Amino acid sequence: MTWFVFARVLFVAAVAYSASLVRPVHEMALVNVLVGAGLAGLVVVFETQLRDTAVSSILGAVIGGTFGLSIAKTITTTLFWANTNDSRVAFLHTVTLLALTYLGLVVGGRKGEWLEPARLISLFRATAPKKHFKILDTSVIIDGRIADICETGFVDGTLVIPQFVLKELQFVADSSDAMKRNRGRRGLDILQKIQKMTNLDVVISDVDFPDVKEVDLKLIELARSLEGKIVTNDFNLNKVAELRGVHVLNINELANSLKPVVLPGEYMKVFILKEGREYNQGVAYLDDGTMVVVDNGRKMISKNIDVVVTSVLQTTAGKMIFGRYIEPAGDPQRMPPPVEGESPAPAATPPSSQTASFRRPRAVQQT
Repeated sequence: MTWFVFARVLFVAAVAYSASLVRPVHEMALVNVLVGAGLAGLVVVFETQLRDTAVSSILGAVIGGTFGLSIAKTITTTLFWANTNDSRVAFLHTVTLLALTYLGLVVGGRKGEWLEPARLISLFRATAPKKHFKILDTSVIIDGRIADICETGFVDGTLVIPQFVLKELQFVADSSDAMKRNRGRRGLDILQKIQKMTNLDVVISDVDFPDVKEVDLKLIELARSLEGKIVTNDFNLNKVAELRGVHVLNINELANSLKPVVLPGEYMKVFILKEGREYNQGVAYLDDGTMVVVDNGRKMISKNIDVVVTSVLQTTAGKMIFGRYIEPAGDPQRMPPPVEGESPAPAATPPSSQTASFRRPRAVQQT
């Protein structure tokens, strides 16, 4: 820093001394020294403003200014027939010279980034298509469903497996806890299965962020640097990534969106697996894991029955369906649809005193 200050002082002194010798302004030496020192000071101020400017911008400004000056010179030369003694013609030449030079300096300085080596090389080679990176989280690897999704071909782009995720997965696989050890080994098997898929581009990334300790934050930083998306089923990571402006592909949200849509009043066939919490309730599960709570279904455990849907509850954890089992002889108006091979049940009529005989047991009617 001291060397720069010395160089500036020496430059101002040299210009002032030159002005005192030449005396371009006034006969008095002091006036010329002050004018020379003032001009040198303006040059120093201009130099300090250019200190933080990129070299490519300065080079662009020089090239642009030279190009503008050349155009201005060409224009003034073509106007040789004009009367240069006329003050209006002289003013027009001056404005043309200054304006084009100024425009060349400004435009060249702003577009100087194109003089960077990387930009220059990109002009002479074919532009490769932009890659879409999808970064796998530890939880989604252990979950295993990502392998099935990849097999279907719905995942495009490049799957990125960070090295710090592999370390965490290996740490889980070497755990003393049998459950954690099995989950870690399963995750390693899933990765091996994904790498063998021929329709996928899988990359092991060695990029790390030593200043960041948590794996979730490292995933976010890696997604930022690659401009990719994080594939996870971790609810907390999903929220943190969204707050930081990183796109997330949540496997659980995908699974919830693919579950069948049922409406109140529709019939569905379920297998009652166990009893529910409330009185006379039964619990069943669909193929995708959706829980179905069936009123009046406790006595039908271990049986396939038809239930009518009463309501559907959507939660962050998934979807719950509430239904009601209607006994065939209990309410003829809401009898379930007949099973294939059986004759359809007779149409129900509104309950009244005249239809009471319809509800009597069939054995009594035969007597």
